[in-house]
Amino acid sequence: QLVESGGGSVQTGGSLRLSCAVSGYTVRRGCIGWFRQAPGEGREAVARIDRDGSTTYADSVKGRSTVSRDNDKNTVYLQMNSLKPEDTAMYACAASYSWTCDLVQANYHYWGPGTQVTVSS
Repeated sequence: QLVESGGGSVQTGGSLRLSCAVSGYTVRRGCIGWFRQAPGEGREAVARIDRDGSTTYADSVKGRSTVSRDNDKNTVYLQMNSLKPEDTAMYACAASYSWTCDLVQANYHYWGPGTQVTVSS
């Protein structure tokens, strides 16, 4: 089970830290991805963290976002800074059982319900 939290409404330039609390899956041994979906748009990848701690970011958030994890809490975080109105979306985390850890949605098997992020200008 994955449960996101930390979403909210902020102004342009603000920051948010999203959390993904995971149960039934050990984050330090696996792959967790963050994805987002804006109203009327398809879901897009945001970032991922692999078992070795390596991270990958979509170009749209690179340099403004950091994904990390707390192994003791089995929780993954997405720190987002310098937020823009175009970052407004429902953000969801997902767990992968694939050998590869990438930003391909089809490689993720379990999804959280999401948390809403709204950025106003």
